[in-house]
Amino acid sequence: MERRSARRLVVNLKAERLSCTKNCSVFIENLSDTGIYMITAPSKSLDYEPGRKLLLNLELATGKTLNLQCNVKWSYDNSPEDLTNSVGLEIINPPDEYMKFVSTLQ
Repeated sequence: MERRSARRLVVNLKAERLSCTKNCSVFIENLSDTGIYMITAPSKSLDYEPGRKLLLNLELATGKTLNLQCNVKWSYDNSPEDLTNSVGLEIINPPDEYMKFVSTLQ
């Protein structure tokens, strides 16, 4: 049974996590109207603690940049050979431009 309320779209996008000191690049694997699944380099365990807020800077193919205020829903370390973390984000009040961008992917 599907737990998500919004359909996920598989993508391969690069983004930047703002307000960090290093290893700020992330890769977005899939997204929806309300959420994002991203892969990131390993970080301190508190960086992606559920409930933590973070700002994500998403660059669109047009060159336009969207700042997305997000809430960490879950995170886990991938296998030791992989050296990445997987993180699920909820987008807080997605801006209209983001919603239009997602609609072009469907």
